[in-house]
Amino acid sequence: MEIRQWRRAALAQLSAGESPKRDVEVLLAHVTGKSRSWLIAFDETVLTPEQLEQLSALVARRASGEPVAWLTGEREFWSLPLLVSRDTLIPRPDTELLVEVALAHLPQNGPTVLDLGTGTGAVALAIASERPDAQVTGVDCIAGAVGLAQNNAQRLALANVRFFQSDWFSAIGEARYTLIVSNPPYIDEADEHLCQGDVRFEPISALVAGDHGLADIKKISARAADYLLPGGWLMFEHGWQQAEQVRAILRSHHFVQVETCQDYGGNDRVTFAQLSE
Repeated sequence: MEIRQWRRAALAQLSAGESPKRDVEVLLAHVTGKSRSWLIAFDETVLTPEQLEQLSALVARRASGEPVAWLTGEREFWSLPLLVSRDTLIPRPDTELLVEVALAHLPQNGPTVLDLGTGTGAVALAIASERPDAQVTGVDCIAGAVGLAQNNAQRLALANVRFFQSDWFSAIGEARYTLIVSNPPYIDEADEHLCQGDVRFEPISALVAGDHGLADIKKISARAADYLLPGGWLMFEHGWQQAEQVRAILRSHHFVQVETCQDYGGNDRVTFAQLSE
């Protein structure tokens, strides 16, 4: 079967999904080892029986709802190819806004950054890749996530980032940072979206927080001042309806310069604030 023929059949099988065309292209590239442009230019190429068998199994798993990133074992974030696993959330494009805001608030010389709940290491690694002069630390309470983030750092040859296991600040010690960044669990346990899309397959502990999704944001905000340098910044990714509450939480802990940024869909997504000097 030619690539073009297989593509049409696969698109029909995945037509009920959110992004069938993208899914098909990603799976084709994964199995064949060819770029998207090559697959388009040479779509009359005949797929081997082994490739067809592998693709058939992957499409069936995707049709059942399994995330494409788990099928390929990889997801791109900030143009960095990251390994993913069932221990962590799959990095989302919206989270790149958190990286943008963090980079915009780092001083020129030698900043130190702490990423709480690092998961795959996506945010920490993106910041480290853009700021080789920064010393970046990522922590997660899940040992498997820490190992995954360490593997990603090694694959990307980023020497200015380290990862270790910690339940938020529990293993941080007396270190203080220029900036603390976090994409914590922030979904209410009653949220209907937990039964839809890729999140059905992802670890619930990385998605859901008590107190209507605000429990972890409150925990971090209450202790962050003890781990920030004077004038340091604290910033969160959060749900699109939580911005006003997150701003109130930060102000209640005496943070100033409290602001919210919108994601690429026009939704409130990142709120940040400064520790008064």
